[in-house]
Amino acid sequence: MTFFEVLRFATAALRGHGLRTGLSMLGVGIGVAAVVMLTGLGEGARRYVTDQFASLGTNILIIIPGKNETTGGLPGIGGVPNDLTIDDAATVLRTVRSVDTLSPVAMGTETVSYRSRSRDVMVVGATSEMQQVRGIVVRSGSFLPPGDWKRGAPVAVMGKGIAQELFPGQDPVGKVVRVGDFRTRVIGVMAPRGVSLGIDFDDIVIIPVATSMRLFNRNSLFRVLIKLDPLADSEVAKADIMATLIERHDGEEDFTLITQDAVMSAFSQIFAALTAALAGIAAISLSVAGIGIMNVMLVAVSERTHEIGLLKAVGARRRQILVAFLTEAVLLSGAGGVLGLGAAWIAMQALAATYPAVDVTPPTWAVLAAVGVSLVVGAVFGVLPARNATRLDPIAALRS
Repeated sequence: MTFFEVLRFATAALRGHGLRTGLSMLGVGIGVAAVVMLTGLGEGARRYVTDQFASLGTNILIIIPGKNETTGGLPGIGGVPNDLTIDDAATVLRTVRSVDTLSPVAMGTETVSYRSRSRDVMVVGATSEMQQVRGIVVRSGSFLPPGDWKRGAPVAVMGKGIAQELFPGQDPVGKVVRVGDFRTRVIGVMAPRGVSLGIDFDDIVIIPVATSMRLFNRNSLFRVLIKLDPLADSEVAKADIMATLIERHDGEEDFTLITQDAVMSAFSQIFAALTAALAGIAAISLSVAGIGIMNVMLVAVSERTHEIGLLKAVGARRRQILVAFLTEAVLLSGAGGVLGLGAAWIAMQALAATYPAVDVTPPTWAVLAAVGVSLVVGAVFGVLPARNATRLDPIAALRS
């Protein structure tokens, strides 16, 4: 039997039992689609988080009040020996030479209203330096004015979304809105930006940091965002900043200094492990599909005993019969793999249309591994039925 004869034999056998073949292909297809889609989602989530941190720009450091080693919890949660203050931020900017610019940040939720319209929104307290640190683009008006960080002017910069809700069809610049109990004048509206690091910039209001701390009745900052000089060594800068703050906090390291690279590396490791775990879970369904193929092939051998005896009677060798049945199993699993890839592609296109911000493109290794495993599953689980076929006595097989 030539290769093409073996292929024709296997194809004809599969066509002869359409329903059984279709169900087996469906089982393999579901397994392959699950592997490809789950790895695509895991990889897409990793890329999304990485891109969000990359959008901060290079050489970004973040100071958070609280230390996980001293409080036993997450940074910024629970009491700390010293608050992270505006004076701390000003001292770092003044004394650490590698700091290019810096913005203290306070944050909370408050009601913003104009006449009869009102909304509960995220209110961010910042300084004029926030525009450079976060790369904020102002569509109309201006950003927060420079000046003394401790003397907050009654001004506000609004996101595009909240501006449209409170001022439909109007230019909000120059209008007076109420933020909590404070009256502030809108001096600018930001350009559309969307969500960045969990903050929807289209749906926030930015006011001076001193004003926000009075508004929220807080003494400690939420964060301090630092942009280093492009030529600075981040590790040296980190050490200098830590030394400065420890000296100001009476020798207590009651803050956490996060580097952008460290956060991106940690998230990459987490999502890589998550992707591998999801792929392993999905691969279980491929094993189940392989058992289904084995059962189908065992039934096929029992049903085609007479055919196997005829092949042996006309001179077919055991090896040729083994190859013929293995080819049938591999074709079955391979067709199921192609079916699964097609289903996964359609599903990912639908996800991309629904959530355009998340790239759900699976890694190449996952696609190749899914198809390769489906073929291996067919071959491995097809061995037992194929060996059973080769062991049949030709006389007994013809007589059956």
